[in-house]
Formats: sequence, structure tokens, C-alpha cells
Amino acid sequence: MLVAGGAAGILGAVLGQIGDLSFSIVKRKSGIKDYGKIFPGHGGVLDRFDSVIFVAPLVELLLHLFSNLGL
Repeated sequence: MLVAGGAAGILGAVLGQIGDLSFSIVKRKSGIKDYGKIFPGHGGVLDRFDSVIFVAPLVELLLHLFSNLGL
């Protein structure tokens, strides 16, 4: 279980970075620096959640997988 948790953490961290970089590319191609003014200096709401958009499906998949395996 510890190894599975560590692997899930590493995979989640990698997917989080991929999500962040993906939305940075989208912003550059769109010519948009900030997606909002709710969090001044932080690039907007999308910058707070861009990595979550990629990691959330992984967490859902792992929760179903672990519950089906009885872990």
C-alpha cells in the first residue's frame, strides 16, 4: 500500500506539472496573461486550478481501483 501511495503521489505531481504547462501554452497562444482578477498577482482562477484539472481524474480512477481491490 505504501508503494502504491508513493507511486500515486509521484504520478499526481507529474500530471500536475503537465496540467500547469499545458494551460501556460494555451495562455501564450491566446495572448492572455491573466484569466481573471479575482486573485491579483496570481494569474487568475484558472492558474489556481490548472493542475487540478489533470490530477482529479487520476484521483477518481485510483479511488475506484483501490476500493475494488479492497485496499
